Amino acid sequence: MRPLLANHFGWSFRSIDHSNAGPSGPVFLCRVNGESERFEGVGVLQLHQLFPTVVATTQFPLDPLQQASCMQALLELRGAAEGNPNEGCAWTGDLHGVWQLHQQQPFQALAQLVVEQAWSYLDSLGFARSQVALHLQRCWPVISDWDQAVGRHHHPNAHLSAVLYLTGNGSGEEGMLRLHASHQPNELVAGLAVGYGGPIAEGHPFNQAHWDLAPRPGLLVLFPSSLHHSVLPNDAPDELRCSISFDFALTAPVQGGLPEYLAPHPRHWDSLDEPIA
Repeated sequence: MRPLLANHFGWSFRSIDHSNAGPSGPVFLCRVNGESERFEGVGVLQLHQLFPTVVATTQFPLDPLQQASCMQALLELRGAAEGNPNEGCAWTGDLHGVWQLHQQQPFQALAQLVVEQAWSYLDSLGFARSQVALHLQRCWPVISDWDQAVGRHHHPNAHLSAVLYLTGNGSGEEGMLRLHASHQPNELVAGLAVGYGGPIAEGHPFNQAHWDLAPRPGLLVLFPSSLHHSVLPNDAPDELRCSISFDFALTAPVQGGLPEYLAPHPRHWDSLDEPIA
């Protein structure tokens, strides 16, 4: 007897050998595609998707005047530069001295909205606000001109990252945000999920190597800083892809106990001068 395979996505694989089924056989009830179904002589294998990576999105009502003001300010900050030193790479403000955008007008109000959503993200993951301090350590713009991209990377100096988009029409033409899977244990044999005519069905939801998200004005995305991500090339010759990136760090609160693995609050740090030789 071969089992029926069901999962929590609402779709199922059925591969049933009826030779062992009969009126006197065991009866199983299962839920498939949202409906309870009765099977005689058929076992049910339930698939549990464990250890998810949580990526959060929300939509801000970005006012057109606010959007235009931010865009003008970003272009002034970029000046005559066209990109980063690496050929084909978008202009990222953090490499050009623009890494505290949250302290400048007209970005302060937007930054505060992002901070509120960052706290909500921590709530969703089970963090107790009273036992952690959240710090916005860096905030910088990214501007992609035609055919510019950002290579795969992560932010090892931060814990939580976010990106707020100022442009985009939702088609992804200006360059998708690509989030890469940290590992793919479901491929069982390393490299099979890459494809090239292999035995795993292309695009199978249990063996996804990445997830793409199209930018649009006001879209905010939050994700763990350790998650590798990239930006696909801007294929719109007449459009700029503009976004604002945020890096947050978590420490213990100023007062109270010191949870294991959390760094003490920066107020308790001592800045050490370099010793004189």
